[in-house]
Amino acid sequence: MTIQTVGIIGAGTMGNGIAQACAVSGIDVVMVDISDAAVQKGLATVAGSLDRLIKKDKITAADKAAALARIKVSTSYEDLKAAQLVIEAATENYELKLKILKQVDALVAPEVLIASNTSSISITKLAAATSRADRFIGMHFFNPVPMMALVEIIRGLQTSDATHDAVKALAEALGKSPITVKNAPGFVVNRILVPMINEAFFVLAEGLATPEDIDAGMKLGCNQPIGPLALADMIGLDVCLAVMDVYLTEFGDSKYRPCPLLKEMVAAGRLGRKTGQGVYTY
Repeated sequence: MTIQTVGIIGAGTMGNGIAQACAVSGIDVVMVDISDAAVQKGLATVAGSLDRLIKKDKITAADKAAALARIKVSTSYEDLKAAQLVIEAATENYELKLKILKQVDALVAPEVLIASNTSSISITKLAAATSRADRFIGMHFFNPVPMMALVEIIRGLQTSDATHDAVKALAEALGKSPITVKNAPGFVVNRILVPMINEAFFVLAEGLATPEDIDAGMKLGCNQPIGPLALADMIGLDVCLAVMDVYLTEFGDSKYRPCPLLKEMVAAGRLGRKTGQGVYTY
């Protein structure tokens, strides 16, 4: 299957980023969200991102116009019927994703592939809620999508080889470097990354070093572009805590116990950049 049109559910940070990656690669996009304000905001974000690329001489004004022309925005799931692949990029909430996926499954043609951009929810479990488990897959992009090369392609227990191959080919057509992952909590990257962030909170709670020195140590000693505490603020401390809770529940292993300081900061509403205060103040 050659994927020429991609439907995207969700015009937020991940959804509009995926839309941009597709559009600049010549793939037509239908981006759907619950309100006209939401889709217009998503489209404006793409336009702003493309403007920054023009200033860096990475694309031309004509490239921007062509990319935007490939993105259709809508508040109706009916418009997803034109897609060969629909990517769900809604909030990381199982019940919400389940509701969306059931709606899409009932609407689009049987041969249409469905993917979820989930970063932690079981692809096997989501696939089982649809009538096309063999044509369901995880396609986990990383933020910011236009800049990050990695896409984790997650195979559920039911995912067919044909589905995997078609989605991998699409990722490569977008200029990404996909890796294939078996279904498991956190997949590969977050399985390693979030416990590392959690450990950084234990180090902070024990007073071994200041937040600045912890982050500097990991940047200078491990060549990381951003320290784990600053990254936690970027991701959202509530998201980090939710992922650790999933690991603890799913694996039943105490090594995934969330740091009490992380839990306390979330309880205080200090969630990172999105609230203006986390480990650092913004």
